[in-house]
Amino acid sequence: MDFYEQAGKKAIGSRLRRLSDRMTEDAGKVYALYGTNLQPKWFPVFYALSQGQEKTITAIAEEIGHSHPSVSKIIGEMSKQEFVEDAKDKSDRRKNVVRLSAKGMAAVGLIEDQYQDVGNAIEAISAQANHDLWKAIGEWEFLLDQKSLLQRVTEQRKIRESGLVTIVDYEPRYQHAFRELNVEWISTYFKMEEADYKSLDNPQGYILDKGGYILVALYRDEPVGVCALIKMAHPDFDYELAKMAVSPKAQGRNIGWLLGQAVLEKARSLGAKKVFLESNTLLKPAINLYHKLGFEKITGYPSPYERSNIQMAVAL
Repeated sequence: MDFYEQAGKKAIGSRLRRLSDRMTEDAGKVYALYGTNLQPKWFPVFYALSQGQEKTITAIAEEIGHSHPSVSKIIGEMSKQEFVEDAKDKSDRRKNVVRLSAKGMAAVGLIEDQYQDVGNAIEAISAQANHDLWKAIGEWEFLLDQKSLLQRVTEQRKIRESGLVTIVDYEPRYQHAFRELNVEWISTYFKMEEADYKSLDNPQGYILDKGGYILVALYRDEPVGVCALIKMAHPDFDYELAKMAVSPKAQGRNIGWLLGQAVLEKARSLGAKKVFLESNTLLKPAINLYHKLGFEKITGYPSPYERSNIQMAVAL
């Protein structure tokens, strides 16, 4: 069995590279066959210049979708083989441009028959194939422009690892995790305040006994995230979403999103109409999460926290 058939889609990069290497090897032989003596990797630059217009390296890079250093290296190689030459931009003498040399222009004349024969050969392959590779490449390039393979793999990782996360109700055995996870992020960005110590040192008395709830996120049975729902004696709000913390080693697994959804669902089940929270705009990922959960910015309420510079609420 062919290795790539056995390895499957996970080896797509390697398989495409193998196909590319095969095509590049044949392309080199084709150039030799027609006497143009170009290197396959030069082709995009050569073609861009073969239209007869002088161009800057930056312009060529933008046109063919290569990096400036890549184009500059190719130009250097072509210059050594006397296929291109430097010149001054006629409209701006401060700029250098490149153009095909006499040898390069001679190659343009020689390559026309090659273009025709290569095009016909590709058409013949397409006629024998069940799928149009050219269209498929265009579709893949378009889709990867919208969202890269890295982004798509990251999303799939989150989905898979989210399935390993369990949200459970607080138990006394999770008190240490509840405290340490919150102390960790607060101390990283700010300083611990009196209101923090009240809730973290005595969650039972300060949160649970007053009608609040604490949820704990377990990843492979290890507590890696926590969030509290604190009962509020306030005419505008029923509960406060507070003390949400996720271990840095567990970030990137959608744990904050899962905790936020679970806490709001708990509030709904309790008949809550509106949930309040306080945060700081320095914590951009957290603010983005709250917006995603439906929270909107509000103003006009006193805060027990020095670090608080934004207040938000969501109607359930």
